[in-house]
Amino acid sequence: MTLGLNPCLTVAIAPLTTGGSESFALWVTNAPVPSGYVHHDSLWSETLTRKWLAWQEMFAPQGEPHLPVNHDQLTTVLPPLTFTLASPMESYGGRLMQELGLSLWQWLFDASIHSSFAQSRGLALGSHRPLRLRLDIQAPQLIPLPWEIMQSAAGKQTISLDPQILFSRTTNNVDPLVFHQAKEVLNILLVLGNQTHPSPASLNEITNQADSQGRSVQEADGLTHEDLKLETEANLLAQMIEDSSFAPQGNLQPPVTVHPLVQPTPSQLIDTLDSGDYNVLFYAGHGMPAPNGGLLFLSSQATMNGTELAQVLIRNQITLAVFNACWGAQPDHQGSKTIERSSLAEVLIHHGVPAVLAMRDSIADQEALSFIQALTKALTQRQPIDEAVRFARQQLLTLYKFNQPAWTLPILYMHPQFNGELIAPLDDITQLPLITTKPPAAYLRFVEEEDTRWQIYGGLMRVGRRPENDLVIQEKWVSQRHAEIICREVPAEPEQCYTYFLRDFSRFGTLILKNDHWQRVHYEEVPLSSGTQLKFGSPYGQTVEFIVEEIEMTT
Repeated sequence: MTLGLNPCLTVAIAPLTTGGSESFALWVTNAPVPSGYVHHDSLWSETLTRKWLAWQEMFAPQGEPHLPVNHDQLTTVLPPLTFTLASPMESYGGRLMQELGLSLWQWLFDASIHSSFAQSRGLALGSHRPLRLRLDIQAPQLIPLPWEIMQSAAGKQTISLDPQILFSRTTNNVDPLVFHQAKEVLNILLVLGNQTHPSPASLNEITNQADSQGRSVQEADGLTHEDLKLETEANLLAQMIEDSSFAPQGNLQPPVTVHPLVQPTPSQLIDTLDSGDYNVLFYAGHGMPAPNGGLLFLSSQATMNGTELAQVLIRNQITLAVFNACWGAQPDHQGSKTIERSSLAEVLIHHGVPAVLAMRDSIADQEALSFIQALTKALTQRQPIDEAVRFARQQLLTLYKFNQPAWTLPILYMHPQFNGELIAPLDDITQLPLITTKPPAAYLRFVEEEDTRWQIYGGLMRVGRRPENDLVIQEKWVSQRHAEIICREVPAEPEQCYTYFLRDFSRFGTLILKNDHWQRVHYEEVPLSSGTQLKFGSPYGQTVEFIVEEIEMTT
């Protein structure tokens, strides 16, 4: 099977009903070659459980130890695992990470499953594309394990960091994927929920970075101190996400807009999603496991479960939902029994959300911010979601090292019918060619200040609040990267005809005066004629006039 142009292999794990709790069936549900559909039964060993318990003691000591199976012979007090370290530079944590990764790989890719994987990977390498590998864990007691750290041999890349593999988890019990089309913008709704622990980036850290870039923090009337802190944090975090993806020279890079929403009620969240054109949801706040997809604490007075959230995400065609909430990728428990398909990530995928990224455990503030910034940057480079997650995970490993758990925490689930495209690849974009000869001279000017003009050089002008733009407008309703004005050649007989276009990708849109009425352009590209008047972001903004000099001189 292929998703997009990448060969795809899906391996499923389920308990064997005829065996004991240690018996599992492993089989291939999707393969790019007919001979790849194989089956293998496997026993979960006590040694593997001991390595997992040691891993939890080292990297997650705050919680109750998780046992994937109940071994009859497993003693209640286990002696510590001992390793012979290869060098004085090797740490116990790094070696433990490697040992568990090797053991998980050997258990999963055994016998016929390994043969199917080798064939699929060979096909992918032959086509010069990475293999899209998905793991469908139908044994809920095995979901908490860090399958993302699997590696085939010491010194090899782990499966979630290998550039030749696009790794994610999936689930087979899903509603069909609704019509999905990759967009040309990255429009993010950033929701800050109730913060019972530090938020994704501490206020001091963000404020320091904001001050270093010459930005000020404005207080709002009628807000409590805590409200003001969250509002300030949300706006600065949104700005930092936008900043991380800014590329001054890349006019084919999709624009990024982040709309912050602080401690909404469920109805406010639903109304915001219904009224916007978002394709990504970022949630940062408290969460906890619960039977219907966990609970998100939107505020101290309001919660929403995964089943409720799924309906509005599907209705508004959200492609990617990212949750910095504790245990978003973990199932709920009833006593010692794990409840099937109860994690937030699984429930959203089950209802038809294309991609969900949640945390296996709690993640530190700066780690979460580093991950989100790297993820956004990769997405704006038109990488598929699973490849962008690999890139961002590598960033965590680089910053916080292999022997720390940060890079293992993000868990990506993908709908089995989804090809991973959030932003349209360049090959799929149909547009008029950019100019190859000198364009007609044009400029913008404020109507109230006709003597002040901004020349459009080379047929391209970027408009926004950031200083890197060609026209900088410091108005609060103008986005960081608000719009572009570009000139293109339009084939015509007997000679070439040049036309200027406005491309809007802002938060609030651009107003154009037509027939004495202001019309809003939002996420659109429209032609401009000389004399067109514009307002960026708000009817209260300054009026700007677009002028083509050749036309102006002949009129």
